[in-house]
Amino acid sequence: MTDTDKLNLIVLDMAGTTVADGGLVEEAFSAAAERLGVAAGSADHAAKLDHVRATMGESKISVFRHLFGDEDRARRANTAFEEAYGELVGAGRIAPIPGAREAIEALQAEGRTVVLTTGFARTTQDAILAALGWRDLVTLTLCPADAGGRGRPYPDMILAAFLRTGAVDAVGRVVVAGDTSYDMLSGVRSGAGIVAGVRTGAHDGDRLTAHGATHVIASVAELPDLIARAEA
Repeated sequence: MTDTDKLNLIVLDMAGTTVADGGLVEEAFSAAAERLGVAAGSADHAAKLDHVRATMGESKISVFRHLFGDEDRARRANTAFEEAYGELVGAGRIAPIPGAREAIEALQAEGRTVVLTTGFARTTQDAILAALGWRDLVTLTLCPADAGGRGRPYPDMILAAFLRTGAVDAVGRVVVAGDTSYDMLSGVRSGAGIVAGVRTGAHDGDRLTAHGATHVIASVAELPDLIARAEA
């Protein structure tokens, strides 16, 4: 493989892929739902939580628009969710996926550009990066607002990474990795050459494959070896 064919742009999801949050999304959702009058343990709460689980990886404001209908309630729910999640992050409830930082640093040492993406708002993404000491780990981090407001399963954040970094000259040289079906869909829709599902987060290997994963690996720690094999 020539240098012009190398897979030099790596777009990684955060929660569940590079960051372990121990189910904080569900905790934060319950706090937000309660603030909007959805009682924990109720049938309404259970139905809404099922939707949250099914749409892991999607922009959170989009999830709340679906669940709560009008824009005002959706934004109130999203604000409550982000506040609750931020408090849990600040309490030390997150950690890197084992080997994630090392994988990112190894990829960068090979001359590749790594971008971190999330379905959270920028304030929450920044809180996660600060809590992990990752503010300077990569040169670019993206949330839905950085890509026109549409999160996954749209390909917008991946394409924004492609356009902003200039790391590769074709989307087929992009690698996407994530732990949800929406991560896989966004990768496929972007035209990425590798769409790798990781089994450290929300969805299992069968579901990741069903939604377009070209490869399924145990964790992001295996990604450098996967890329090396693909380029061999």
